[in-house]
Amino acid sequence: MTIYLVDIEQVTHTCPNHPEGHPFDIRRTLVHVIPGGPCRAPVTVRCGGQTVQIPCHRHEPAKRQCAACRVIVTERTITTRHLTEVAG
Repeated sequence: MTIYLVDIEQVTHTCPNHPEGHPFDIRRTLVHVIPGGPCRAPVTVRCGGQTVQIPCHRHEPAKRQCAACRVIVTERTITTRHLTEVAG
């Protein structure tokens, strides 16, 4: 299983439509990747006279993928900043 470790930074603000505030800028930074290794259950695809084996993640839905092809995204940190208007 491939694990992606990400940091998230979101900026929020208030506006007339959302006086309680809402995020308007969300940035995700990829921090680290732990590879899952080669596919353990390749799928054979045939088209005309051609036959090829492809990794199961390119063909199967997530629940039917092998352990090496599954993906997990882990959020390491989530930082929220709120913009305030400066009257001038």
